[in-house]
Amino acid sequence: MSTTTTRDLARPAPAKASKARPRRGLRGSSTFNFWLFTSPFLIGLVIFVYVPIGWSIWLSFFEARFTVTPDKFVGFDNYRFMLDNNDFVGSLGTFTVFAAFIVPTTWALSLGLAMLVNRLRFLRAFFRSVFFLPTACSYVAASLIWKMSLFNGVRFGLANTVLGWFGVENIAWLANPDPPWYWLVILTARLWLQSGFYMILFLAALQNIPQELYEAAAIDGAKPGWQTFRHITLPQLRATSTAVILLLLVAAYQAFDEFFNLLSKTTWGRPPLVELYYTALGQNQDYGAGSAGAVMLTLLIVVVTLFQGRIMGFGRGDESK
Repeated sequence: MSTTTTRDLARPAPAKASKARPRRGLRGSSTFNFWLFTSPFLIGLVIFVYVPIGWSIWLSFFEARFTVTPDKFVGFDNYRFMLDNNDFVGSLGTFTVFAAFIVPTTWALSLGLAMLVNRLRFLRAFFRSVFFLPTACSYVAASLIWKMSLFNGVRFGLANTVLGWFGVENIAWLANPDPPWYWLVILTARLWLQSGFYMILFLAALQNIPQELYEAAAIDGAKPGWQTFRHITLPQLRATSTAVILLLLVAAYQAFDEFFNLLSKTTWGRPPLVELYYTALGQNQDYGAGSAGAVMLTLLIVVVTLFQGRIMGFGRGDESK
């Protein structure tokens, strides 16, 4: 006996769901969407980065005084002029030494802070914010604070006040290059400003290290401390360390704000960018020579960066480790 009722017979069969058709046209094109979202960035990159770089290289081969549209081709004369400029060449050598000191110092301080914060069980977010906060401070504002309140060279300055407690006479921190006390002022300001940023990078890398590695090391008899740090933590931070050192090297050669504001118009202790600033925007406004110096500074940064990458193994795969 059939169990089908009249109501079941009268009920219409459910309509089959139609398959979604893929979008056609520009909206459905992944290539179009890619260029739609990246074109503003690429246009800005071309206009504000690549065009100025190309224009600077072009100007370096012309006599460009008081004009950015020169017509007198001088070849490599601007490069020879900058190489004969003892102030510019001296600044390149000085800041190679400066980079050799500030890069490992900042790396060690940032890594140390990251490891200390990573060990905290309470108030980790608070200390992370405290150490990172100076990064948001302007280099100009920080240099003025260092100059006017900490190392201003008078007995009311904080540094001289502390030294006075131990019977040390006032030190003119920024008055003369002999002895070069100004390096202490600049180095402390730069360490305070940039260590927090790189601490965040190291902290993120530390939190991504699998805890199983430390547990396996403990089972194998590795002692916590230097052994664990050397054989587990440091190798796991290799990629982050390479990136941090690369960024620090570029930042060291591009130093400008604190030197320009702390040393004013002194002829000693100038970084390459300050020398190029006075060359291109000084009394002579020699854009050709300034552009030639900028090209040589860029090449020096590239060479030092490649050398550092060669040592750190930048760009090599895991199989080469």
